[in-house]
Amino acid sequence: MLYLHKLRTTWWQDPSGPEQFGFLNGETLYAWHVLPIAKYIANEEAILNDPVDSTAHIEDTVGFALLSKDPTSRLVINFHGNAGSVAQGWRTDTYRALASGAADKIHVLAMDYRGFGYSTGSPEEQGLISDGIAAVHWAMNVARIPPDRIALVGQSLGTAVAAAVAEHFARVSQTEFAGLVLVAPFSDIPTLLLTYSIGGIIPILSPLRPYPALQKVFLRLVKETWQTSSRITNLVRQSRKVNLHLIHSKTDFEISWQHSESLFYAAANATSPSGMSIKQIDAVKFRQDLGEGGFVESWNAGHTKKISKHIVYYGGHNRLATYPCVTRAIQQVLGCDASK
Repeated sequence: MLYLHKLRTTWWQDPSGPEQFGFLNGETLYAWHVLPIAKYIANEEAILNDPVDSTAHIEDTVGFALLSKDPTSRLVINFHGNAGSVAQGWRTDTYRALASGAADKIHVLAMDYRGFGYSTGSPEEQGLISDGIAAVHWAMNVARIPPDRIALVGQSLGTAVAAAVAEHFARVSQTEFAGLVLVAPFSDIPTLLLTYSIGGIIPILSPLRPYPALQKVFLRLVKETWQTSSRITNLVRQSRKVNLHLIHSKTDFEISWQHSESLFYAAANATSPSGMSIKQIDAVKFRQDLGEGGFVESWNAGHTKKISKHIVYYGGHNRLATYPCVTRAIQQVLGCDASK
């Protein structure tokens, strides 16, 4: 697995200063705590009076109190894609989109994995999963946010981290979160490499498509495989309640939307003890066409396991996370859906 943690498009900007990205204030400790805008406005003076270096004692900050002491607060833990830091590209716009689902309730914790941004160490699969687990432990045990008020959200590489974290808690402690939202996910690294292009331009193994034997040689060298499909299958099987949203764009030229298709069928199949064929799933699933907004396919098993796949026609690979369909998914899983 090639991690692009040293590739930054924001060399002239300092991720330790969220204000330069348009956020009014923020808490930073290898992560950003993005407050709901309504909470910030109501507590602006107190927040601005927090010590500048308050991140060393986050439990003493106003922002932490607004998160931990409000029984209506919701928390989105965001896992970003490969390359750079929490400040990279469309990520700052993504945090606004995530929090906009409820301007008085939704907090966002945007973390950098080890080796990314200001985080120490070097990235590797189990290490990134451990970082995600640590973020969730902090949310539940320090901030005291119960899991039914926490949504795990991932984009690109972050979808693999988020899925692995959710599967870990389901397997180890039967912990179930409000929802898991995966934007531009992939089934696993070996399958992805067969079609993946860096930036949608530079292909990895697709030029070797006429030589399948040579492709297999390269794939055997892959040590970190990020088996999201099998982890989602385990998550669905081991959980009593699941709320999974898969969101992908047909204009994603880095990770094909077919990966979300594959994950949707894997998750739906896992709801049946005896398994189901794609044909059987297609015969029962619900489909809603949204015109230029794409289409949504849903699978509900006993009203406790909900699988949703939203395929849109625009948004590309990175910008999609800022789209209203992602905000809408966050509203639904966190119970902030104003239409209900």
